[in-house]
Amino acid sequence: MPDYISANLDESIAYFNQALAVEDNFDIIYRVVTFGGRRACLYFIDGFVKDEIMQKLMQNFGSMTPEQTPKNGYEMLKGSMPYIEVDLLRDKQQIIDNILAGVTCMLVDGYEDAIAIDCRTYPARGVGEPEKDKVMRGSRDGFVETLVFNTALIRRRIRSTDLTMEMYQAGRSSKTDIVLCFMKGRVDEKFLNVIRQRIQKIDVDALTMNQQSLAECLYKHHWFNPFPKFKFSERPDTAAASVLEGNLIVLVDTSPAAMILPTSIFDIVEEADDYYFPPITGTYLRFSRFLINIIALVLTPLFLLLTNHPEWIPGGFEFIMIKDTMNIPLIWQFLILELAIDGLRLAALNTPSMLSTPLSVTAGLVIGEFTVSSGWFNSEAMLYMAFVAIANYTQSSYELGYAIKFLRIISLILTWFFDVWGFAGGMLLAVIAIATNRTIAGKSYIYPLIPFNARRLFRHLFRISLPKSEKRRHGNAG
Repeated sequence: MPDYISANLDESIAYFNQALAVEDNFDIIYRVVTFGGRRACLYFIDGFVKDEIMQKLMQNFGSMTPEQTPKNGYEMLKGSMPYIEVDLLRDKQQIIDNILAGVTCMLVDGYEDAIAIDCRTYPARGVGEPEKDKVMRGSRDGFVETLVFNTALIRRRIRSTDLTMEMYQAGRSSKTDIVLCFMKGRVDEKFLNVIRQRIQKIDVDALTMNQQSLAECLYKHHWFNPFPKFKFSERPDTAAASVLEGNLIVLVDTSPAAMILPTSIFDIVEEADDYYFPPITGTYLRFSRFLINIIALVLTPLFLLLTNHPEWIPGGFEFIMIKDTMNIPLIWQFLILELAIDGLRLAALNTPSMLSTPLSVTAGLVIGEFTVSSGWFNSEAMLYMAFVAIANYTQSSYELGYAIKFLRIISLILTWFFDVWGFAGGMLLAVIAIATNRTIAGKSYIYPLIPFNARRLFRHLFRISLPKSEKRRHGNAG
């Protein structure tokens, strides 16, 4: 049952001072004031309050006479509160949650409601272009860690009454704000209800890693399949386009990315650049991305297989054979380089920006030149692993890049032990991992290939705009 506040101000102050541990927390501030012959107490968190707005409110309260003072909270909001974002709260726990979220709450002696004044401001960076999801042409804004800014970036692009933003909270301690963004009439209502129920049933202390923690709470099946179940994007235009196509967008406070649901392999490979160029150019970019990712999966296992069977090399391609002395077995060269590439990537992330470029160049020269001359690696192995490393950056999904990496390593090991049958088994394993995967909605991961939908598959492979009627009809598939 809700526990309501008392109309006696002293009792309310004693309760909230103890509940909020005001004496122990320097940033939780309460201030007792008098206006129009009534005593009031303001609770707020230092750093979350817009000082100029509070100053104007205090000036307005100070000018009230006893005759002008409203008799209850409703009348205060209706005629004496010169601010827009205000509300009445009675439940004590709800008041505490609002205060900790940065909302200023005012208790007035004789009032049975607390007045919540949402004049908070969060520390935030600018909505500049994200580092990961850059485009050659198009808008240059990106999501930030402040939830309200992210919803506004989507609202700016979709001016429709069908656009809906539903707010939820998860985490007993963190009480993290979560927003479900969708278009009424286009989203799959059954899938939407499933996500709602899953969010409401989340029973964790905190979403410590915001979106990743939420993703693991929403989908708890088959950890051994590495292909991503979610698409993450830091671009508002990508999120807005996904909403218009009938997808569900999940925004989490403190996370600068939108989580797009449901997601198939075709959705993950698509990027904004495909739509900022003419259809023929966008189609070429999309095919290039597909082809490069397939080559990144097959290249090193196939080279290992051909090294073991040089007689299978087509005529005119004999130059791909390793001609220098091989001091370390080729399988170990590839496995060591797979680990070394991740080591360089981690080092680049932790290197100060002013040193990242010279250190990256130095590391590349040292590893590329001296490891070959010293006999650790052969130049052919270095060349193919360099291509694989670059191929990971042709698409923006880290999860997809690592899924291809894991399957490539498995294929390498199988090829080394079982020769051609191992290579075939590795490729078959990759196909099975993709074909048997399911989206979070429980549908095929490779729709519209399975189940087959020729028209929809054509739209995924070739960059041609869907008519509005088809977007409404097919947007829920996947």
